[in-house]
This record gives sequence, structure tokens and C-alpha cells, in this order.
Amino acid sequence: MYNEITSNKRRTAILMALFTAVVIFLGYAIGQMSGYGYDGLIIAVIFSFGMTLLSYFSGSRIALLSSGAKNITKEANPYLHRIVENLSITAGQPMPKLYIINDTAINAFACGRSPNHASVAVTNGALEKLTNEELEGVLAHELSHIKNYDVRLMTIVSALLGTIIILGDLVWRMHFFGGRSRDRENNGNPIMLVVGLILLILSPIIGQLIQLAISRRREFLADASGALLTRFPEGLARALEKIGQENIPMRRATAATAHLFIANPFGKIHKLFATHPPIQERISILRKMSL
Repeated sequence: MYNEITSNKRRTAILMALFTAVVIFLGYAIGQMSGYGYDGLIIAVIFSFGMTLLSYFSGSRIALLSSGAKNITKEANPYLHRIVENLSITAGQPMPKLYIINDTAINAFACGRSPNHASVAVTNGALEKLTNEELEGVLAHELSHIKNYDVRLMTIVSALLGTIIILGDLVWRMHFFGGRSRDRENNGNPIMLVVGLILLILSPIIGQLIQLAISRRREFLADASGALLTRFPEGLARALEKIGQENIPMRRATAATAHLFIANPFGKIHKLFATHPPIQERISILRKMSL
């Protein structure tokens, strides 16, 4: 279990380094292909930073509203409150706000920029269909996302992806409309046109694939961290097994919030373009873990 946690942290760091390298490469390409130097890169970074701040401070509220989550009190659902409270005490982190989503699918998600500003939302389907140990495994997974600052990490990753898309577009526009006067001679150059087109097409795709890969690695990490918290990996394994058997898409799932959930809210999707690892692979790893 500890090996799994270490491995996932290392792979996430490698993917983040690769992501940053793509952004730097695009910035260099703009400087070489246009007369604007690094002005375009600076503008793109400033724009992405602004979008990151918006997501950082408002992302949780948007995610909860879009999923139809309703805040609940301890009196409204003492069973759910007690499980989360006990897990929070064990993990040594603050009790998050609790929400329930009116959906028959078995699912849950956590959001918040830090443990002190966190929320956990659970579907009615999870509360009704999971046993105590299974629900505990799911909630431990979500609390691990909070403790590992995964929401903050994915916010940064989304900003990097936005920067890549903007820079790719700038490379194309700067060539198509022409750079500053000293680069006018490049206009109409078929080689520069092809390079710009390749950057425009491939950079966002590469960035998206890296983003999805990081999201999948964080799911593995949350599985391992959650199992370490409960000391019972089989609980989460059984919950994932039920989710896989049902494969019920959520009614109010969106692409923007899909990576937050414990399982893909759209049902099955090709592994390369999935925000989550295959459920069977997660179950297999959990059942190989030992304490």
C-alpha cells in the first residue's frame, strides 16, 4: 500500500513536469515564429492565472450547483455525518461540509481548495445501496482527495491546459496574420505554416491526454490513501464492484466536473480519454494491498 502511494506521487510529478515542458516549448515557438517575442506567452499566462483564480475560489460552488447537491445537517442524516466525522478525526483533518445528490447512481465527489474549505457530496444511490464498510471506503477515498490537495492540483493542471490551448492558437494566428515587421518575410512560408498547424492541432490533444493521465494517477493515489485510512481495502473494492456492475450514468453529470467523482459519471468510456482508471484495475490493486 505504501509502495502504491509513493509510485503514484512520483508518476504525477513526472506528468506535471511533462505538462510544464509542453507549455515552455509553445512559449519558445511563439518567440521564434513571430515578432512578438514572449509577449504572447505573458498574455496567455496572465489570462490562465485569472481563470485559475476564478476556479480556485468558485470551483467548488459551481461543482455543487451543477450536480444538484443539497447541503445537509447532522440532524438530517446522522448516519452519514457520523461516518465522515469518524474518518476525519482518524485522518486528522477538519470535518467537511456534507451534501446529498438526488440520483440513483452510486457515486460521490469531494471539492474544495483546502481541508479547511472542503465539501463532500454523496448520491442517494450510494447511501441506499452500499453497506457500512463500502460507504466508509468511498468516503475515505474522497477525504483522501481533500487531504492530498487533489482539487488544487487539478485546478493548476486545468490552467496549464488552458495555457497550452491559448498558446497553440497564438502560434497559428501570429503566423496567419503576420508578426511584427521583422518577421513579415515568414508570411506564406509553407514550412512555418505546417509547424504552426501541427502545434495548433497536437498541443491541446497532448495537453488533454496528460491532464487525463494525472487525473487517473490521483484516483489510484486516493484509493491507496483511503484504504490506508480505513485499514480495510476490501470495503472500497466492493463499492467499486457495485458501481461497475450497475454502470448507471448520472443525470446531471458534466464534463467539467467528471474528474471529481469517485467513478466516471458517464458510464464506460475509452481508457485513453477517461478521467478515471478502469474499475476492474482499481479493484485488482486494492485487493492486492496488504497492511
